[in-house]
Amino acid sequence: MTRNEKNRETLERLAPGPASPAVINWEYSASLESTDHVSIAPRHNLFIGGRFVEPHSKKWFSTINPATEEELSKVAEGDAEDVDRAVREARRAYEKSWRKLSGTERAKYIFRIARLIQEKSRALAVVETMNGGKPIKESRDIDIPLAAAHFFYYAGWADKLEYAFPNRNVSPIGVAAQIIPWNFPLLMAAWKIAPALAAGNTVVLKPAETTPLTSLMLAEIIQEAGLPPGVVNIVTGGPAAGAALSSHPGVDKIAFTGSTEVGKRIERAVAGTGKRLTLELGGKAPNIVFEDAPLDQAVEGIVNGIYFNQGHVCCAGSRLFVQESVAEPVLRKLRQRIGTLRVGNPLDKNTDVGAINSQAQLDKIRELVQSGTDEGAEIFQSSCSLPQRGFWFPPTFFSGVAQSSRIAQEEIFGPVLSVLTFRTPEEAIERANNTPYGLSAGVWTEKGSRILKMAQKLRAGVIWANTYNKFDPTSPFGGFKESGFGREGGLHGLAPYVMLS
Repeated sequence: MTRNEKNRETLERLAPGPASPAVINWEYSASLESTDHVSIAPRHNLFIGGRFVEPHSKKWFSTINPATEEELSKVAEGDAEDVDRAVREARRAYEKSWRKLSGTERAKYIFRIARLIQEKSRALAVVETMNGGKPIKESRDIDIPLAAAHFFYYAGWADKLEYAFPNRNVSPIGVAAQIIPWNFPLLMAAWKIAPALAAGNTVVLKPAETTPLTSLMLAEIIQEAGLPPGVVNIVTGGPAAGAALSSHPGVDKIAFTGSTEVGKRIERAVAGTGKRLTLELGGKAPNIVFEDAPLDQAVEGIVNGIYFNQGHVCCAGSRLFVQESVAEPVLRKLRQRIGTLRVGNPLDKNTDVGAINSQAQLDKIRELVQSGTDEGAEIFQSSCSLPQRGFWFPPTFFSGVAQSSRIAQEEIFGPVLSVLTFRTPEEAIERANNTPYGLSAGVWTEKGSRILKMAQKLRAGVIWANTYNKFDPTSPFGGFKESGFGREGGLHGLAPYVMLS
């Protein structure tokens, strides 16, 4: 008997009969990503003026692995004095070297960064997963390759700015302050640093307090690439460092990705100063499934949009609108699919759902989920067992959710989905737009005309059709309303970093 015949015989034997629906529980052997090639220094300093320097505060804080709660390293706690030093170094590099280089020369440096990210991709992926909690297959297959791709893409634009903005005189702005969140540490850094450098600006980057390690690895890559000292500076620390950077008078441009509340504070502080500002803030993205949609494909897209990344993306499809006629089969398929998700060690290649980034974030998820139960929505949670240590939350969804419910209006930033129903496309549009946010949306239907109509009416910066959470460096990303303004990625991502005349 051949191997294929044996496999067929096994599947026939395991197949459920008409009267006895069998459930097959597959067991997966652990497939851990090796960490032997990764060496995390016990202490990290600030990266200012092309060198790693001790913080003015002489303080270091602990950064941990959220899956185990074990300390990974001590990281420098930058203060206003460190921020001032970094901005002065960035200004010096801008005036003396970087702005004077031709686009072709700038492109060479940016290409080197991209190549070095590729060469060190395995170590970057492992550290990203250890420090952030997301599954290794997400870091390895999506985040790190996309980070390299953004540097490659903008390196290509560095000597073509006159074609990017035809019939205009193009010049850089100056020193860019960039503040990034914890959900995509290296990718967010690439989104911001690459276009800034291509346009001729210098940078001071402030990574998230809980996920600084891959940004500091990027600093080592920048050293190895030979960028002139001060072109890129990285100041780690807490909210005080971010506030000092966004309010520094020597900064010409601020790019912030994070919560809507902090974004509003930055916008108020910047008002009247003449500084350029782009904001990419929170979201409460709707996924809209029509009755003619490919339901299995839609369910897989829903799972990809909210569970594979622990809901840790501002564009996570955390609201699901299902046409009433197919609500029952969609919910049934969703329950079945959630039951197959594997929650556990993020370094295991079999893991689908990793750890929540921090205790504070886990507490917020729990509080909002409790509010959903208190408001009368019906909860369904995966029956998976959770590890004893670390920060974990099972894949969850609510059905019977009211439009006014907190879980339908507030950003949860966790693996929690709110399911609502609709009857007509007009009702779907009205309900989908009925939040303060407008970052992204998904539409599932076989009708191209309906996709185009929905795309015109939905107030969202990015709209996916019959897919979800697909990114490309050539495609712009950004939001409307309280999801911010400005675009990152694509040709549009260069515009915030240039002056046109």
